[in-house]
Amino acid sequence: MPFQFLQLVAVAVAFALALVLTPIVRALARRWGAVARPKTDRWHKKPTAMLGGVAIFLSVATVILFYLLFVPARADEIARHERTFLWIILGASAFLFAVGLVDDLFHAKPYQKLIGQVMGAAFVVYYGLTLPWTGSAPVNMVITIFWLIGITNAVNLLDNMDGLAPGIAAISSIFLAVNFLAGSQASEAMVLAVFAAALVGFLVYNSNPASIFMGDCGSMFIGFFLASTSLMSVAGGRSRSFLPVLAVPILILFIPIFDTTFVTVLRKLSGRSASQGGRDHTSHRLVALGMSERRAVWMLYGFAALSGLLAMIAREMKTDVSIAAILGFTILLTLLGVYLAGVKVYDEEEVKAAHDKPLFAFLIDLSYKRRVFEVLLDLVLIVLSYYGAYVLRFGPVGEAGTLRIFLRTLPVLLFVKMAAFLVMGVYRGIWRYTSVDDLVVFVKAVVVGSVASALAVLFAFRFESVSRTVFVLDGLLMFMLLAGSRMAFRLFRQVLPTPKARDGCRVLIYGAGDGGELLLREILNNRELQYAPVGFVDDDPTKKGKVIHGLRVFGGNGMLRSLCRAQRIDEVLISSSRFTEERTAEILRDCKEEQVTLKRMRIRIEEVSDE
Repeated sequence: MPFQFLQLVAVAVAFALALVLTPIVRALARRWGAVARPKTDRWHKKPTAMLGGVAIFLSVATVILFYLLFVPARADEIARHERTFLWIILGASAFLFAVGLVDDLFHAKPYQKLIGQVMGAAFVVYYGLTLPWTGSAPVNMVITIFWLIGITNAVNLLDNMDGLAPGIAAISSIFLAVNFLAGSQASEAMVLAVFAAALVGFLVYNSNPASIFMGDCGSMFIGFFLASTSLMSVAGGRSRSFLPVLAVPILILFIPIFDTTFVTVLRKLSGRSASQGGRDHTSHRLVALGMSERRAVWMLYGFAALSGLLAMIAREMKTDVSIAAILGFTILLTLLGVYLAGVKVYDEEEVKAAHDKPLFAFLIDLSYKRRVFEVLLDLVLIVLSYYGAYVLRFGPVGEAGTLRIFLRTLPVLLFVKMAAFLVMGVYRGIWRYTSVDDLVVFVKAVVVGSVASALAVLFAFRFESVSRTVFVLDGLLMFMLLAGSRMAFRLFRQVLPTPKARDGCRVLIYGAGDGGELLLREILNNRELQYAPVGFVDDDPTKKGKVIHGLRVFGGNGMLRSLCRAQRIDEVLISSSRFTEERTAEILRDCKEEQVTLKRMRIRIEEVSDE
C-alpha cells in the first residue's frame, strides 16, 4: 500500500523541521553552555554543541501529534488500536526524551536513567505492546522490557562517532517502514518514515565533521522510539508466524545489537565497566585499522542496510532458507568481530592490571583458546554445507521425507567430518597466515570427510532414499565455506586497512619482487614503524603499472627524482640485497638531490651467544 499525498507531505515537513530547528538548537546550546568538551575516553576533539535530540524530538512529535489530532481516523477497530498504540509510544518516548534531557543538563546517575527506562518500558507493556515470542504472557512481558531497555542503550552506545547513531537509526526506520507497508500498516509506516526524515535532516549537521551532537536526550528518544514502534508489527495479533515476530525486528536493529554485545564482552574481558565510555567500539576499531571516520561510518551503514534487506528476505522466503541466510550473515559478523577484537585500543597498563582479577584471568584464558571457536564454527559450517547440498539437489528442505532423511544423516556427518578435520590437521594452522599449503590440507580433509561420510551413511542406512549427488555438492560447499572462513582474516586485512590514508613517513619501496612484498607486509603489520607506503619503484619495465596489495608499481630508470617530487616522498626503502653497488650509488645520488632519505632492508640470521 503506497503512501498517500498527505502522508508524503508529513514526511517532507519532518525533514524540513529538522533542517530548520537543528541550527536554532545548536545556537541556543552554545549560548547556554551545553557543549561537549573533549575527553580522553571520548572520540571528538573539539567542543561541540549538545542537545541535537531536542530538534529531532520536536520534528517528530510535531508531525505525529498533528496527524493524531487533526487527521480523521478510519472507523474500524484496527485503526482505533493503531491510534492508541501511537499515543502510547509517543508518550513513553517523550518521557525517555525528558530523562535524557535531564542527564544532558544535570548529569543523572546511570541507575537513575535505568529506572527511567524501566518506567517507560513498563508503560508500553502495560498497554499491551509485547513481543509474542513465547506462549507465556508474563515471560513475553519480561522479554519486551529487556528488548526496550536493551535497544535504547544500544543506540546510546552506538552514538560514538559523527553521524553513526542517527544514520543507523534512519536506515532501520526505513526498513521498519517497508515492513509495515508489506503488512498493510500504512499509518505505522508513515510514522517511521517521518522519524527517518527527521533523522536525515539532523544528519546534515551531525555528519563528519559534526557541528552538533544529539546527546542522551536524542539517543534515548531514538532508541526507545525504534524499539517500541517495532512492536507494532505484531500488535493486535496481525502477525504470529515465527520469522516476522522474532527475526525481523532483531535483524533490522542488528547493528546496534551487535555493537553493544561486542563492546560489552570485550570490556568485560579487559576488566572495564560495560557502562564506561571509551574508544573501543566497532567504529573506533575500524578507524584504528587505517580507515577514515567517514568510511568507517559508511561501512556500518552498509551492514545496517544489508541486515535490513535480510529481514525483508526472512519475511518473504520460506523458514529454512531464511534461517540459513540469517546464520550466514551472523557468521560473517562474528568473524569480523573476532578480527576487530585483535585491534589494540586499551592501555597496556590497564590490561595488565586487569589480569590480576580472577574473573578476567579466566575469561582471557578462555578467549585465547580460539580452537574452541573454530570447532564450534565448523559444526555450523558442516550443517550449512549439508543443508545447501540438499537445497541444490531437492529445493528447500520442507517436505517431511526429505527433512527426515536430512536430520537422520546429519549427526553421522557431524561425527565423521569433525574426526576427519582433526586427523587431517585442519586445526593446526593460524588463520592470519593461511596459505596455499593450508588450502591443500583443507582439500584433503574435505575429501576424506566426504568419502568417510558417504561410507558411513552407506553402512548405516544402505543409501536408502539418500542421494549420492548430495555428498558431491556437500564436499564442494564444505571446501568453500572452510577455506572462506580461514581466509576471512586475510581478506579483512586487505579490505579494511587503507594504506594510502595512513599517517606517517611517506615511503617508496624500491623493488617490486618478493622482497618488496615482504617489506610492505612488515610495514602494514608493524605500525610502530610509522610508515605510510605510497607505492613501489622497479627498473623492470614489465612491472610498471602493476598493482601489489593495492599499491601501484612505478617505473625506475631515471624516474626516481621526479617521482619523489610528485608523490612528496620522505624515504625510499630498498627491498633487496641484490642491487649492485653501482645501482645503489645512483639511487642514493638521486635521493640526496631530492633531500630524501635512503634505507635498505636487510634480513640477517645471527648466532646467539651468552657473551
